[in-house]
Amino acid sequence: MPIVNRIAEFAEDMKVWRRHLHQNPELGFDCHETAAFVVARLQEFGITKIHCGIAQSGVVALIHGCTPGPVIGLRADMDALPIEEATGANYASLVPGKMHACGHDGHTTMLLGAARYLAETRNFSGTVALIFQPAEENGGGCEVMVQEGILERFAIETVYALHTEPGAPAGQLSTTPGPIMAAVDTFEVYVTGQGGHGAMPHLAVDAIPAAVSITQAFQTIVSRNHNSVEDLVVSVTQIHAGTIDNVINDDAFVGGTVRSFAGHVRDMVERRISEICAGHAAAFGVDVRCVYTRGYPATINSVEQTGFASKVAREICGDALTDAQRTREMGAEDFSYFLEKIPGCYLFLGQGEGAAWHNAAFDFNDDVATVGASFFARLVERAQPVEA
Repeated sequence: MPIVNRIAEFAEDMKVWRRHLHQNPELGFDCHETAAFVVARLQEFGITKIHCGIAQSGVVALIHGCTPGPVIGLRADMDALPIEEATGANYASLVPGKMHACGHDGHTTMLLGAARYLAETRNFSGTVALIFQPAEENGGGCEVMVQEGILERFAIETVYALHTEPGAPAGQLSTTPGPIMAAVDTFEVYVTGQGGHGAMPHLAVDAIPAAVSITQAFQTIVSRNHNSVEDLVVSVTQIHAGTIDNVINDDAFVGGTVRSFAGHVRDMVERRISEICAGHAAAFGVDVRCVYTRGYPATINSVEQTGFASKVAREICGDALTDAQRTREMGAEDFSYFLEKIPGCYLFLGQGEGAAWHNAAFDFNDDVATVGASFFARLVERAQPVEA
């Protein structure tokens, strides 16, 4: 595996950076200490054009190459998750109830590693925009950065990102042209009846049977309202009602998630959820209020940039550890907001066996950090070579 030699030389530094970030996780848009750490490292590398406070705590740093040319964007997310860590590592989170359980500490480290190399060599034309983004897990930090105009402000023409993948072979880079991650929506259904004594249900209007029936009816959206050749998930993940066995509660709650790829599928699901709720309100004599919230759009890779990224991946990882036609995921990613505006590619980096994403035992594999950093660095050099 031809890791960039210079990046391999500072692999131990990258491990130190990553473990510091792991010990000091921050949530959402409140990644100010993480951003300060990033800025300090960038300044050590001699990078002077650093822009802070984007999307509250985001950072964009610019590295200019040897000759004029376009601007290529490389993105890493910085935020952690509200999970109590259970890795037992000697560098485990020092912040109760917060941990890096999705590898964002590793993503930030890999981009820092690429930044160090690119700042030293500058063997490329144009400019690299290093994008350190908060609030990927919840809040859509990428959308906010887009709304604040970073693509126009820094004239970014293409953009790339990596995400660690537990369970995939260590050092494997995988992607696919077109949709790679799903759109994510949420629904909240509030059912209101009239409470009463559990022994006298005829004197009450029970919200629970209505909530249960709504839950069952939602399952028919995929099986009976949807073309089975298109991917769709409708999952009820919450049902709440009542607190004691002899009281019929006034209300009940049903909540869940929708994952899809096509806009017309999202429209259909939203319409059917509303219709099902209205019908059940009439059938059960309850009031039903439904809140349907559209979240991140589908992450759709550009065909040309994905083909190019796959070619660079083969250069770094070899044919055996490059998958250019991976199966798309039903998870979601706010990098999609960048790809709605400009062409680019999102890839996964295998980190070997271990706990899954969003698990209290998850930990980033430091051994693959040099692979990700080398990929980013070589991507820039191949995308924007210095003309002879």
